[in-house]
Amino acid sequence: QVQLVESGGGLVQSGGSLRLSCVASERTFSTYSVGWFRQAPGKEREFVAAIRWSGTGTYYTDSVKGRFTISRDNAKKTAYLQMNSLKPEDTAVYYCNADRTFNALVAGQGLGSWGQGTQVTVSS
Repeated sequence: QVQLVESGGGLVQSGGSLRLSCVASERTFSTYSVGWFRQAPGKEREFVAAIRWSGTGTYYTDSVKGRFTISRDNAKKTAYLQMNSLKPEDTAVYYCNADRTFNALVAGQGLGSWGQGTQVTVSS
């Protein structure tokens, strides 16, 4: 299992942008699909976006389509989540996770341990 560390969160006004980073310490990062998830206060963790190990396929939850973009740089062992047109309902702790099975990642099933995440707060 690859270990990941999230960063890049912060406080932003509605309509603003942030870019989150997810950095791995293992070279095997390039063989894993990566997903971003979020958990708002009082709610369960939910899937946001995922990208295949090769970077050639992505998938988004409906609420972020057209606003968020997931990408990766395997040479840097890093995945990104570019978040534009942020809304107050995007406020949450954002986590990344990795799995060799893309569909399992999208379903959020059987994933490895979670990091501390990075807080995103969008003010209205």
